[in-house]
Amino acid sequence: MEELDLKKLINIFWNKRLHIIVISVIAIIIGTIYSFYFVTPKYEAYTTVVLVKDATNGSDIGLAQNLIGTYSKLVKSKNILRQTINNLQLNETEDTLKNKITVSEIEDSEIIKIAVKDENPVQAMKAANEITNVFAKTVTDIYKINNVYTVDEAEEPIVPCNVNHIRDIAIFFIIGLVISVIYVLVSNMFDNTIKDADDIESNSELITLVSIPFVNEDSKR
Repeated sequence: MEELDLKKLINIFWNKRLHIIVISVIAIIIGTIYSFYFVTPKYEAYTTVVLVKDATNGSDIGLAQNLIGTYSKLVKSKNILRQTINNLQLNETEDTLKNKITVSEIEDSEIIKIAVKDENPVQAMKAANEITNVFAKTVTDIYKINNVYTVDEAEEPIVPCNVNHIRDIAIFFIIGLVISVIYVLVSNMFDNTIKDADDIESNSELITLVSIPFVNEDSKR
């Protein structure tokens, strides 16, 4: 019985294959249009800074490592954001700039990555470098130590970080496939027409004694 149900299910999808193909193709077309024309490219520029021992006052690596969490939050502080906006004469608010910044710690190291995403690649590069410079100066002013050194300065990004046409199209294809499967199942659920002898027996108390096959002209030949 389960084998028969599986065969019927396969036949249902096979008979609706044209609908599945059409819905999937439409989804791919929508995904292509969305990926190429509606996704605003954003570029990510980043710097890396390392926390090292300060020879002037004897601060060690252990202290620097304990300050990584504090430093990560300090990068997004209003003071640093305000100074960066003023230095670069940016036409945006502190909250807007803050949302563009990502601070992460390189695992098992004293290195911090400061990344900035922006629609303008040059502005992303300038903002990342300026934030790092202001951050290093602020650390010196607050802690009276000079232990923040820039390892990598930000470079102008060439490739957008949020654009992946293949991924977007694949996602829309999967969505279209799921929608088509749901459509086939729902349409079959509400389809009460008789298609074979099993439908008669399952929906009534009648027993099929004989069936007359349909013969077309091609079969006769």
